[in-house]
Amino acid sequence: QVQLVETGGGLVQAGASLRLSCTASGRTFSNYLIGWFRQAPSKERDFVASISQSGIIPYYEDSVKGRFTISRDNAKNTVTLHLNDLKPEDTAIYYCAASSSTLYETSLPTTAFHTWGPGTQVTVSS
Repeated sequence: QVQLVETGGGLVQAGASLRLSCTASGRTFSNYLIGWFRQAPSKERDFVASISQSGIIPYYEDSVKGRFTISRDNAKNTVTLHLNDLKPEDTAIYYCAASSSTLYETSLPTTAFHTWGPGTQVTVSS
């Protein structure tokens, strides 16, 4: 099992960029697909992006394609989500999560993930 912690959130203006990191403890990090989700107030937790165990296969939800980039460094037990051209509608708590799934290039439900970080707040002002 792994434990996950997100860092890098903050308050920015529209059009700015942020870099979120998901750092894992444990020696089995490379066994897991890592996903990013976000949850706005009074909304459900929605899939944002995922990256395969090897880091070769990223996948993005349509509204973030071309603006967000996901990558991973298994030697450092870290997955990074670069958020560019941020919009007010990107405001949410962002969570990373680990899954044993081998389904790539598809939006995965929250139930596919067994381990979650506590989340980091991203606020984008207009």
